[in-house]
Amino acid sequence: MLQANTPLYYIGIDGGGTKCRARLKNRAGKVLGEGLGGASNIRLGLVTVWQNIMVAVDEALGQAQLSRADLPDIHIGMGLAGITTEMNAQVTIDSGPEFGSIHAASDAHAACLGAFSGRDGAILIAGTGSAGYAFVGGVGHAVGGWGFEVGDDGSAAGLGRAALRAALRGHDRIAPSSAFTRDVIASFGGNPADVIAFVTTATPSDFGTLAPMIMEAAEGGDPIATGLVRDVANDIGRYIARLRDIGASRIALVGGLAEPILPWLGEEARRLLTPAEQDAVEGALLLAHGADNGLNR
Repeated sequence: MLQANTPLYYIGIDGGGTKCRARLKNRAGKVLGEGLGGASNIRLGLVTVWQNIMVAVDEALGQAQLSRADLPDIHIGMGLAGITTEMNAQVTIDSGPEFGSIHAASDAHAACLGAFSGRDGAILIAGTGSAGYAFVGGVGHAVGGWGFEVGDDGSAAGLGRAALRAALRGHDRIAPSSAFTRDVIASFGGNPADVIAFVTTATPSDFGTLAPMIMEAAEGGDPIATGLVRDVANDIGRYIARLRDIGASRIALVGGLAEPILPWLGEEARRLLTPAEQDAVEGALLLAHGADNGLNR
């Protein structure tokens, strides 16, 4: 962690696989500005991630009539997708601009800090990707969050990936097809080869853009879309049960898929959920104030 004198300002960053959000506050806790930048999963490369973070930071600074010349007076806390170890966090910090101090943790830890204002609890992020995290008795416990290639169960990206697979299997007549699977291929121009061209370079956030189409088809009763959404809901239910077993008595479901998937969850999973008190940016601001980053557990 880079140290400095008592800061004049604090910035919190919530960075995920699709975008990052910044919030600037003064010492009294007044919000002075907010900003939005691009994807901030550190697996995209730290040069790209810091560029996207600074787009959001610059927007927030501009609203407060500040500039990068004021960075030494600012302590920044960041919850970023892809951070899983103390080394990940330190390399991210070391590659950043000269803020007064930089604190970094996983996006899940920051979201958990925000959800329960720094107290014990658990969160399940169901966004572009997915990750569960419990903070119990001062100890952090990560569940999932292994990335798109081998994980992201219960996420928008995973849902999009499953829909493409179902559409291609239906096209090949080795599995059922429906209006939904045909619409999926039609959305790529009607040629399965165009689907393959898409996945060759697609990022998880690109896969996630299919989620609204899938949810709409499921709500309309399409049997294949309904099955895909139920599978995602079941995955989320398993994560929620695991977080309960770790010892979390309060669990918040957060992320872009949280609201649309809620009606599809089982009764027991819904019973365990509680609304988040604050968002992940507020958790990142707690990091900027020196809260534990939950790493090296």
